[in-house]
Amino acid sequence: MNSAVIHPNNATLNIHTNRPKLFTAKRFVETKNMTQAEWLEVRRKGIGSSDCAAACGLNPYMSMLELWMIKTGRIQQSIEDESEGHAPLYWGKRLEPLVAEYYSMHTNSKVRRVNAVLQHPDPDIHFMLANLDYSVVGSQDVQILECKTAGEYGAKLWRDGVPLYVLCQVQHQLAVTGKQAAHICVLLCGHETRIFKVTRSESVIQHIVNAERYFWECVEKDTPPEADASESAAKALQLLYPEHVPLSTTDLSEDEQANQQFEQLIRVRNQVEKQQEQFDLLKHQLQAKMQQAERATFKTGSVTWKKSKDSISLDSKALLQQHPEYLNQFPQHKSGTRRFQIYANAV
Repeated sequence: MNSAVIHPNNATLNIHTNRPKLFTAKRFVETKNMTQAEWLEVRRKGIGSSDCAAACGLNPYMSMLELWMIKTGRIQQSIEDESEGHAPLYWGKRLEPLVAEYYSMHTNSKVRRVNAVLQHPDPDIHFMLANLDYSVVGSQDVQILECKTAGEYGAKLWRDGVPLYVLCQVQHQLAVTGKQAAHICVLLCGHETRIFKVTRSESVIQHIVNAERYFWECVEKDTPPEADASESAAKALQLLYPEHVPLSTTDLSEDEQANQQFEQLIRVRNQVEKQQEQFDLLKHQLQAKMQQAERATFKTGSVTWKKSKDSISLDSKALLQQHPEYLNQFPQHKSGTRRFQIYANAV
């Protein structure tokens, strides 16, 4: 995926490409007066550009399995309440026009809203949708503007250029619209702005199309894709299979792949336990050398060993022993979650 920083003289790096014959996207639905509920329903009808990285298994925040549950209606899209002034979505939407204004001022390019969800014109990949932040007017070099904002944590992902999941998003937009290139204008920590160019890559787009086709087949067939190691996948599995059937057993002894996975699970667990034991030993040895010092420094780094602040908490167990009636007066229901336990046969 080609990306290049725009330098003060507006020159770009790494933009060589063979320009294919391009096309025009279909306007799938108008969005100007759309409610949030309507917007969420439209998003379920295909794979949008912000869904692309998750559908390809490349989103650090959302697994393919969680996205599948959203698209199949098992869970609702997690969108923060815009009325909460501290929410990242709130500030991202409020700052987007200012980021676009900065872009226009520093590139002398006019931009305009599209106000529509776009759809790839090829019926074979009708599931590919895109909602652009802005189109760039009258430019033969760049046709799309994607505006981003990143706080202190998010800015770290931009240190080495455009994050992979954003590159996926923009290549998806180029695929749907048939356009040649896009600019990404990102506001970092509220005071630093950078502009990157992403040039259409046919090879990357083909990988995206293949991955999204597989994902959409999972949606249409109502078959969950494979889970990954992410926290998102763990949450999705708990939501997908929240209850167990008492005394039920599934026999996987004839499933060769499942048996290999179980044997590898046992090996990895033993390795983790040994690594944890070694980690604890080294930590305790260093603590013994530190004694009362808060920090210890080494040639390659440092460690700290500090006492946390004292605190007072409610002893709910003692309180309920004295006043058991409080449990009925102030109940708090907490749903149980399924725990995964490993039992290996003795060798």
